[in-house]
Amino acid sequence: MNSQNSRSDKILVVDDSPDNVFLIKTILEEEGYTVSTAENGASALAQLEASPCDLVLLDLMMPGMDGYEVTRRIRGNAAMQQYIPILLITAHDAPNVAKGLDLGADDFIRKPVTVDELLARVRSLLRLKHSIDERDEIARQREDFVSRLTHDLRTPLVAADRVLMLFQQGALGALSPQMQEVITIMARSNTNLLSMVNTLLEVYRFEAGRKTLAFQPVNLPQLLEEVVGELTPLVEAKSLSMNLVIAENTTISEIMGDRLELHRLFTNLIGNAIKFTDSGSVNVRLSSAFASGKSDESHTSENSTASDYIIIEVEDTGPGIPPEEQATLFERFRQGSHKSSGSGLGLYLSRRIVEAHEGTIQVKSEFGKGSVFIVMLPVKS
Repeated sequence: MNSQNSRSDKILVVDDSPDNVFLIKTILEEEGYTVSTAENGASALAQLEASPCDLVLLDLMMPGMDGYEVTRRIRGNAAMQQYIPILLITAHDAPNVAKGLDLGADDFIRKPVTVDELLARVRSLLRLKHSIDERDEIARQREDFVSRLTHDLRTPLVAADRVLMLFQQGALGALSPQMQEVITIMARSNTNLLSMVNTLLEVYRFEAGRKTLAFQPVNLPQLLEEVVGELTPLVEAKSLSMNLVIAENTTISEIMGDRLELHRLFTNLIGNAIKFTDSGSVNVRLSSAFASGKSDESHTSENSTASDYIIIEVEDTGPGIPPEEQATLFERFRQGSHKSSGSGLGLYLSRRIVEAHEGTIQVKSEFGKGSVFIVMLPVKS
């Protein structure tokens, strides 16, 4: 047995030839590997879904579902969260090994296989598998640590926020004007930090798969009116104007969604528009779109389908976004060049919320002339 094997790696051998399967299985088992077999592609996929392995040895030419299709399905299966290397086994006259590699296979070996070459390629791909698994485990541990840290940070920040509020309300005694000014600055800084911690916590909940959304009917015009009302003091403080426009011919105003997360989404988008706009206005528009190509005038709520969308646009007259920043705007920790840019998490979280509702978000911006963020949310009957 190979002393390099620190654990019994599980290998799936897929080949329609019993002789080939027996040969390869014998070689691998003598090296201490745990080997399972499948005589066709469908059986291989069923085994992988039931019990993932560490490596797949896959015959390229099989009747029915060939190795190309098996490779494509393995790489396209989102349920297989762990990476599984694929080693293609091909005859000398196999026409297009490159096609298999392009579909996601990692290496190939030609028949008839030699013991040394087979074992060398198996060891190489298993090293790759172990390296990726270790990297993913480190990433998971880091995300768990950040999630716990941000959760623990919220407690003292919330407590500080309440104490500062008591000071501002005079519940702990009268304050001099100088102290009022200091407390106001402290309260604002604490609120910003608490908001950042909350955003970071939500981001890692999404990334760790621990975010559970509570879907229910949500009246979007009502929700937008609520968000706009809550943010009006910020608009007034900057002497901006803010308008909420519901298109007259919008016949669909309700979707199935998580109201709390949608509230967070629009608060972030509208809040950003206010923050980056020094003069002019912030406009929020709601309308409908239909995949059938029908206009709002001819479309009624009775014939809505899963292809119908509600569109929410948040437009500002701010400085706009440089073209080179627009491509990465919704990525994690991508801070803009503007002096008011934050941690780079707000728009990333917004994208995750939109995607959780099976919608899309995009930005259109002309540098120096403002931006418009466009959210499309599907209406499901």
